[in-house]
Amino acid sequence: MTTSFLPALSRRRLLTTVAASSVAVIASQSNRLHAEAESPKVSRIRPAPAEVSMVGNDALRTGVLAYDGVIPGPVLRLRQGTTLRAVVENGLAEGTTVHWHGIRLPNAMDGVPGLTQPTIRPGGRFDYAFSPPDAGTFWYHSHDDSLVQMGRGLAGPLIVEELEPPAVDRDLLWTIQDWRLEPDAQIAPGFSNRMEAAMDGRVGNTVTINGRLPDNLRVRAGERVRLRLLNAAIARIMALRFVGHSPIVVALDGQPCDPHEPAAGRILLGPAMRADVMLDMQGEPGRSYPVVDDFYDRLSYTLVRLSYDAAPPLRPHPSDAPLRLPPNPVPRPDLATAVFHDIRLQGGMMSGTGGGGMMGMGGGAAWGINGQSMTGDGSADMQPLFRIDRGRSCILDFRNETAWWHPMHLHGHSFSVLKRDGVPVPHDEWGDTVLVRPREHVRVAFVADNPGDWMLHCHVMEHQAGGLMTTIRVS
Repeated sequence: MTTSFLPALSRRRLLTTVAASSVAVIASQSNRLHAEAESPKVSRIRPAPAEVSMVGNDALRTGVLAYDGVIPGPVLRLRQGTTLRAVVENGLAEGTTVHWHGIRLPNAMDGVPGLTQPTIRPGGRFDYAFSPPDAGTFWYHSHDDSLVQMGRGLAGPLIVEELEPPAVDRDLLWTIQDWRLEPDAQIAPGFSNRMEAAMDGRVGNTVTINGRLPDNLRVRAGERVRLRLLNAAIARIMALRFVGHSPIVVALDGQPCDPHEPAAGRILLGPAMRADVMLDMQGEPGRSYPVVDDFYDRLSYTLVRLSYDAAPPLRPHPSDAPLRLPPNPVPRPDLATAVFHDIRLQGGMMSGTGGGGMMGMGGGAAWGINGQSMTGDGSADMQPLFRIDRGRSCILDFRNETAWWHPMHLHGHSFSVLKRDGVPVPHDEWGDTVLVRPREHVRVAFVADNPGDWMLHCHVMEHQAGGLMTTIRVS
């Protein structure tokens, strides 16, 4: 079936045609990743306006903001423990910064304007340098006017490779982005819609993998694939089902976990979250199997299809290579001596918590944490929610008093996810972003070993901009 991007595509039609585009786009993207991995790593990144072909019709090019002219930005790869040096040269007409999401790095390199560094003015530059201590799947994105700059494309993957990587036949990356496109394939305006900001944020109508509408991912029976999933959307939550397959989750947000099948067979990813999965291709040669995103009621769609080559299986049985990834040097919190902090998420439409005074992007904030709202992208005068001595263990008790989902992200640290509504979380799960369901109570813990003022915020970008943001101080 061949589908073109038609002038009057509706939201539903765009979603249902997500899996129709040029042949083998993802395969060609994966080949590009491997080529980039072998070449010298990117040391200069230039955010600037660009035009890209993302909808499968080269005659319809989309105006975006892009790193080095590509969507997503260049894949940055380096080995665990080595130093990344990136010179960011601002080609935009406004200020920008780069946040290295999930990396436990020095505070001055974190990329929050006004809080950890000055904004990079148009024509200016900033030199980032840090040595990621952890291997895994991470990413980078704008943190200045981030709702608009990320929503128009400023995001890219950062892969830190293990010193002893697992034995797989292929290592693939899907950077998944969500766009709201007009019939002419241009990004729709209206990034600060008050109603959306107080609900689930700006969910788009077009989903891309590695910058294009995906078609079939060609696979071979018997092979094992390490698939790195990165949700780089500004609001869309995803629940991915690999029909006919049994993906095994081996890492979350770059941190290894006990290998396990996802609950109910769905890999749940809020904005900013990542999952590394092992896929043993046990389908029938010559057949194709859908990967379905069915998070939103009545908006289920096929993201992509696994298309099997007709060749005989690569091996007669699934690979017996170990699934477990080598551990990262993340310190484990001492729960017996940890300090405890209650984090109440408040506001939004239908909150029922007396947060009506926080409604409205113009006259006030739509969201708050513990009765306080910090809007925008951060500033030097942001007073921390609390201070903690360096080296202390800390428990954060997230209590979602709202009717909406919130992927809560902590800068500069990784945390252990302990409990959901009082029930212990299995599989030794860690993260830098935890998805908190409406009315849910989630407990996480970490060691505050990284000094500085660190942001804690929702990664639905309209929620952050509308007040669901604070800082903590480690000193």
